[in-house]
Amino acid sequence: MLRGINHQIIFEEREDYERFIKTLARYKTISGYTIYAYCLMSNHIHLLIKEGKENLEQIMKRVAGSYVYWYNWKYKRVGHLFQDRFKSEPVETEEYFLTALRYIHQNPIKAKVSTDISQYEFSSYTEYLQDINIIVDKEFVYSIINKAKFIEFNLENNDDICLDIKEQNNRINDSEAREIIKQVCGYINASEIRKLDIAERNKCIKALKDGGLSIRQISRITGVSKYAVEKSQTGQ
Repeated sequence: MLRGINHQIIFEEREDYERFIKTLARYKTISGYTIYAYCLMSNHIHLLIKEGKENLEQIMKRVAGSYVYWYNWKYKRVGHLFQDRFKSEPVETEEYFLTALRYIHQNPIKAKVSTDISQYEFSSYTEYLQDINIIVDKEFVYSIINKAKFIEFNLENNDDICLDIKEQNNRINDSEAREIIKQVCGYINASEIRKLDIAERNKCIKALKDGGLSIRQISRITGVSKYAVEKSQTGQ
């Protein structure tokens, strides 16, 4: 799992999600890894992956480094995008393999950004459901469970938690928050707010707070530090 620094948004728009998937596809050939499942959320990434020619450390260094270089170029920013080192844990049994796979596919539902995993565009469930091949290797999964049972299993209600990650449940979800930012501040990309001069930025942040966004959420989506968002309350 990779998470945006300070829970910051790492995918602003469709092109960003698509770029990360292309990056995963590119380095599959170079690093020789196998992908069984993935889910790209607005501020974090889940992968179920098997090492190949290179170890996980090198794989994630390549993938994350390539995406950050492109993202910083696109949004004219500098510095880190991902928070610390990736988190990982070994998957040693078929039972836990399927649990982890289901957890990844159900992430959009548990994060309350979708009510149907088949409708969430940026996860591997679509590849399994539509029998298409983009970056996922499905053979091993279907050697454990057939497609009908696989679909049934992925739709089951459960309390699965992998890597002890609990998604935040904001009163206003991040998709709604980005729309509020567009309407209130007039910016297509929320990250543009951090480029404003201080007075204009603080005016925009105050309007977002008045619109119901929390300090933590504003910081996470715009990339403006939590300290700066808090400080804007005092007009400093």
